[in-house]
Amino acid sequence: MEKERLKEAIIALIPPAEVIMGKQYPEVMVPLERFHDAAIELNRNPDFAFDYLFCLTGVDLPECFMIVCHLESTTLGHQLVVKVKTVGREDPSVDSVSDIWASAEFYEREVFDLLGVRFNNHNDLRRLFLDDDWGFPLRKDYRDDINIIER
Repeated sequence: MEKERLKEAIIALIPPAEVIMGKQYPEVMVPLERFHDAAIELNRNPDFAFDYLFCLTGVDLPECFMIVCHLESTTLGHQLVVKVKTVGREDPSVDSVSDIWASAEFYEREVFDLLGVRFNNHNDLRRLFLDDDWGFPLRKDYRDDINIIER
């Protein structure tokens, strides 16, 4: 599907979503409460058929965190970036998409481990690299008094 048609189809599928044409991929900002449902539609709807999540990462913003998912349809040959923002920074969480794309399991664990974003309904959300009492080293407000690391 060409990028402009993909943009129009996504706006029709997820009406409150904002779609912009990024430099490489179309990008859609999905409301937090619609994130999981939108992911299901993007995966199961034959017009989209996004069957491959090839990257999921977190971004530390001043007021919240943003989760960024890169999707591809291996059968239709198009790509999409899906973004969702958490509510605040105190206890950030979003719904897990590991039940939709198995590749999300370890990406979500990595984001949890390094940024502290919880993924609701993740089947094995635990630290991937660090001990439980370590803190979240990719946060901009991270402070490590032992090694005197301060951001």
